Formats: sequence, C-alpha cells, structure tokens
Amino acid sequence: MKELNFDGELTLRKMLGMVIRLSIPTILAELTTVLMEYIDAAMVGSLGANSTAAIGLVSTTTWLIGGLSLAASTGFSVQVAQLVGAKRDGDVRNVVRQGMMFVVLFGIALMMIAVAISGSLPGWLGGAEEIRGDAAVYFRIYALFLPVMQLRYISGAMLQCSGDMKTPSELNILLCVLDVIFNFFLIFPTRQIDIFGSAVTVPGAGLGVAGAALGTVFAELAVTGSMLYALCVRSPQLAFRYGGRWRFERSCMRTAARIAIPSAFEHSIMCGAYLVATIIVAPLGTVSIAANSLAITAESLCYMPGYGIGAAATTLVGQSIGAGRRDAAARFARASVLLGIGIMAFMGVIMYITAPAMFRVLTTSEEVRRLGVSVLRIEAFAEPLYAASIVCAGAMRGAGDTLVPGVLSLISMWGFRICPAIALVRIFGLRGFWMAMCGELCLRGVLFLIRLLRGRWLKREII
Repeated sequence: MKELNFDGELTLRKMLGMVIRLSIPTILAELTTVLMEYIDAAMVGSLGANSTAAIGLVSTTTWLIGGLSLAASTGFSVQVAQLVGAKRDGDVRNVVRQGMMFVVLFGIALMMIAVAISGSLPGWLGGAEEIRGDAAVYFRIYALFLPVMQLRYISGAMLQCSGDMKTPSELNILLCVLDVIFNFFLIFPTRQIDIFGSAVTVPGAGLGVAGAALGTVFAELAVTGSMLYALCVRSPQLAFRYGGRWRFERSCMRTAARIAIPSAFEHSIMCGAYLVATIIVAPLGTVSIAANSLAITAESLCYMPGYGIGAAATTLVGQSIGAGRRDAAARFARASVLLGIGIMAFMGVIMYITAPAMFRVLTTSEEVRRLGVSVLRIEAFAEPLYAASIVCAGAMRGAGDTLVPGVLSLISMWGFRICPAIALVRIFGLRGFWMAMCGELCLRGVLFLIRLLRGRWLKREII
C-alpha cells in the first residue's frame, strides 16, 4: 500500500511531480481507451450510419448506468483513500470487503431493471424504426453483464485509492485491446483481406451491432478476473489473506451512503440531461444522431487526460486528509487543477486542428463527417474550463464532498445546457445543441473553481 510521505517541504514542484506520477498511468490508459473507442466506432461505422446511430441512441443510458455504478464504488473507495492516509490498515480491509459485497448486489439490481426495459428503451428515446431493433439488442447484452462491470469498477477504484495507479491502468489498456480483437471477429462476417499482396481468409461471426456488444462484454469478463486477482490476491495490503470482516457495518455503510448518494444524484442529473439531449437530437435524423455520437467519441480524446488527473487528485487529497494534512490537500487540489487545465487546453487546440482527420477514420459518410467536424470544433473552446470542472470534482471527491458539486451540476446542466439547446436546435440544428453544450461546460468550470478556491469542501469529516 502506498500512502503519502509528508517528510520534507511540499513545494509546488514536488507536488506537481507527485500528481504527474500518479496521473500518467491513468492518462495513458484513458488515451488508449479513446484510441480503441475510435477503432471500435470505425468498425461499427463501416457498417453504415444506421449501425452507428443504433449504438449512439442508447449510449446515454449506458452512461447513466455506468455513472450509478461508479458512484456506488466511490462511496467505498474514498474511505479507502482516507484510511490509507490514516494508516488504519485493518479498517481498510473491512471496507474493501463490504464494498465488494454491496456492489455485487447493486449490480444485480441494475441488471434486472435494465434487461426489463431494453425492448422499449429505443422507442422511448425517439429512435427511428429502422435502428430500434439493433439498439435494443446492444443494450440488452450490455445489461446482462452489469454485475461484472461493477466488480471491475470497484476493484480498480480500490487499487487506485490505495496508491496503485499502474495495475488498473494497465488492465484498462488490456480491456480496450481485447475489445477491438473480439470486435474484429464478431462484428464482421468471414472475409478475405489482403496482407502483403496475399489474400487471407479471416473468420467472422457477422453479428454486426450485437457483435460489438459481445466483444465488449467478453473483454470485460477477461479483465475483471485479472482486476479481482490483483486486488484480492496480489495487493500487499488489500489482499484477502490478511483477513478482514465479511459483514456490513453501520458506520461504513452510512459513510458510503453520504458519499455515494450525492455522487449518484450528480451522475443521474448529468445522464438524465444526456437522455433528454438524445431526445432533442433524435428528431434531427440519422445523420445528426451518428454525427453527435461520433463527435462525443472524438472529444473524449481531449477530456480523458482530465479524468486521469482527477483520479490522482482523489487519491492525493483523500490520503492527505486521512493523514491530518488538510493544508496539503488544498495544495494538491490546486496543483492538479492547474495541470489539468494546461493539458486539456493543449488538447483542445489539437482537436480543433485534427477534427477532419478524426472523422475520416470514424465514418465513411461524407454528410456525417461534415456535420461532426463542425460541432467538434465548437466544443474545442470549452476544454480548459471543462478540465477545471473534472479535476475540481476529483479533488473534492477525495474529501468526501459530493453533494455541492451535484447541486452545481444540476443548475448548470439543466439551466444552461438543456433549456438553451431546445431553442438553439430549432435555429442551428445539431450545431445549436453543441453551442449550448460549450457554454454550459465553461460555466460549470467557473462554478467548480469558485467552490474549490473558497475551501469549504475541506471541512467535511468522513472517517
């Protein structure tokens, strides 16, 4: 277990170095994830705009479910970070066990609900008749494996908050690679490809959109097993061989609820807004749905480094508070935010310049390309302040402050994205929706920065 060492002066340079060292494995994993998503999207995109639109239609719902799963894990992983900083190893192991039991039960409940609504969901979202069948199949396959995904989330979060950023990052990279490999054989039919002038027959299942879903869940199964092995067997302090209590404790569960419920509320707000956004975009037609989905995939190249830095900030702030060093927690938060803004501002410039090349990879449809490039370039201007909101949220999460960020997200998302988008879409189409998104992300960044700099989030007591 890797708790912080507070020996010597914590200079800005030293703190940035610690943030970078913890961030790099996660950033590399996130960037690899994005690259693999590009390949994944290109594979599905080669089947036509309808296939891309089918997955894009239900993507906001999968984000909602994923957000709820992450929130459940957060309730326990933040406790791990603070208990590690306080060097309470026995309590850490108890929290790990309780967290794993809870998320399995939670994952089963989510699975049952998601499977039950899978047939009706595409129609509720306003999808065209020709894409509803594929969208329902994709979502149903995804739903059946939610307990597995939930275990991967919490295992990775526990390892990260204990200070081990490398293992979950490497396994997430493996997840992406396996996803592409499985997709290669499951999406397309048996075919011949040219390799150095020779025709080679490549076997394939020809499952199309269903193959993309199956490729993802097969990769999840393989990586979740490895993640559980790293946590339960290999971890020098969290491994099961060191003992711990396998029963729910009121104090642990109450603390988890205090952290997770506001976080789940925030994710629900965000993804509920994304669902409404899907309903707003869906009437614009298949081209707009496909361009919107692919632009979101392309933009993730920009903001994923921010999530990597935010994860490092959660660990550093949480362990600092557990060690009784709230001054260090505040300084780690500010250093992380500065780093995140700088990196995502640079990535925004790159995204603006390379947008046409990105869409040439993602789709063969010229209409989708033109529209996608235009909306992606609108979003590039929001990246620095988007970084501020992501990293501030990660830092405040390490202190257990999840309620106020959720309220800020509610105000920002519904008041300054969804409402303006309804009006702007009527005038500018999909571009109007992305104009509203750009403005809202900038406002959210400002609100989160004000919250961070005022420092009230540091006064929460978790352990």
